[in-house]
Amino acid sequence: MMEKTTSEDPVCSPEETASESAKVPTAEPPGEVAVSESTGEEQVPKPQAPAPQAPAAPVTTKPAPPSEDVPSAPLLLTLEDVSNSSVTVSWEPPERLGRLGLQGYVLELCREGASEWVPVSARPMMVTQQTVRNLALGDKLLLRVSAVSSAGAGPPAMLDQPVHIRENIEAPKIRVPRHLRQTYIRQVGETVNLQIPFQGKPKPQATWTHNGHALDSQRVSVRTGDQDSILFIRSAQRSDSGRYELTVHVEGLEAKAAIDILVIEKPGPPSSIRLLDVWGCNAALQWTPPQDTGNTELLGYTVQKADKKTGQWFTVLERYHPTTCTISDLIIGNSYSFRVFSENLCGLSASATITKELAHIQKADIAAKPKGFIERDFSEAPSFTQPLADHTSTPGYSTQLFCSVRASPKPKIIWMKNKMEIQGNPKYRALSEQGVCTLEIRKPSPFDSGVYTCKAINVLGEASVDCRLEVKASATH
Repeated sequence: MMEKTTSEDPVCSPEETASESAKVPTAEPPGEVAVSESTGEEQVPKPQAPAPQAPAAPVTTKPAPPSEDVPSAPLLLTLEDVSNSSVTVSWEPPERLGRLGLQGYVLELCREGASEWVPVSARPMMVTQQTVRNLALGDKLLLRVSAVSSAGAGPPAMLDQPVHIRENIEAPKIRVPRHLRQTYIRQVGETVNLQIPFQGKPKPQATWTHNGHALDSQRVSVRTGDQDSILFIRSAQRSDSGRYELTVHVEGLEAKAAIDILVIEKPGPPSSIRLLDVWGCNAALQWTPPQDTGNTELLGYTVQKADKKTGQWFTVLERYHPTTCTISDLIIGNSYSFRVFSENLCGLSASATITKELAHIQKADIAAKPKGFIERDFSEAPSFTQPLADHTSTPGYSTQLFCSVRASPKPKIIWMKNKMEIQGNPKYRALSEQGVCTLEIRKPSPFDSGVYTCKAINVLGEASVDCRLEVKASATH
């Protein structure tokens, strides 16, 4: 078996074809193939004008070569590639090459509807793949290949189906812009201009539908090019809302994309409003939703109040979702009106619903009724909550003693050293604030060591605490 090789050799001229016809037996008369040797590529064979008929000569019958001398049909004839001007086929060598050996292969074509087979090359080619070029777009061709030996051509192998020469088919694909992948919202009166790019070969055919039906040409215009389709609505109305579907067709293949458009406008005001109750500085309101929401969901309600004296409106609640509310902090003696707006993406409703009756905030007669007050007796005998602590000090450095006492009424504080009062002695300074008692000993000496006592006395009793202070003399060397 031979390795597969490719041939794109030019085809011979009519004269060469005639001279080689004796060597390559085919079903077609010689001279039917157009040849170009300058380009080096195989071209489409073109029929030549028929030559004048010569007088018939006696025909000698040549005996057919034995079947074992000619090769069998090539195997696995396959269509490799088809473009808008060429076709490529390949095959495998035959099972039987013949006793005389293989000289090559002859590829022939026949246009659909014709009866004559035209060889692509004038002489057999020792290749197992050939490309036929310069074909006309739209042609439908039948192809067959025969193996040739010196004894003649063997039986051909033929493609099952005609080959259609057409542009390469690229499956259609629609590229929806990112901002159109969610609901596209426009207001009434605005323009809608959607440009949807797509791709595909040959030129795709694009169609639009609105909610599954054909577009209204009086309202919607469509312009489709080679790479995009534009949908245009000059002045959008609420009836233009819905799902628009773009379908792109290419040779039996199709791609679809859906775009949701919502055309909205301002909502109507609430249907009715009612003043439910007035008490103290409060008023309760209730209203019903609007009949027309503007073709979209409501964002809420805006509630305003106005004093009868000034007539100025002030906003109390914004984007409030319930349909009942209580207005508080109203001024006593004033009368109020209330109104409610509806709100959606387009804004507040053009008008509001206003209460028919006023809410009068009455002045109530309020009489103070004081309750009896029982005064609590906080009297308490002195008690120390923090006792004095023993302390050691260094001569020459002032030191302080602390304790805390609780008593009511405020107790009298007496400081003693070794059971002797030290009031009035300039060496000591006694302080008492918020129940904290402090005794400061200025520059103590060993003579100031001893037991110090703090005594608290009031009309309910007395209490005392002690501590020991030791002033150590400095070591001498």
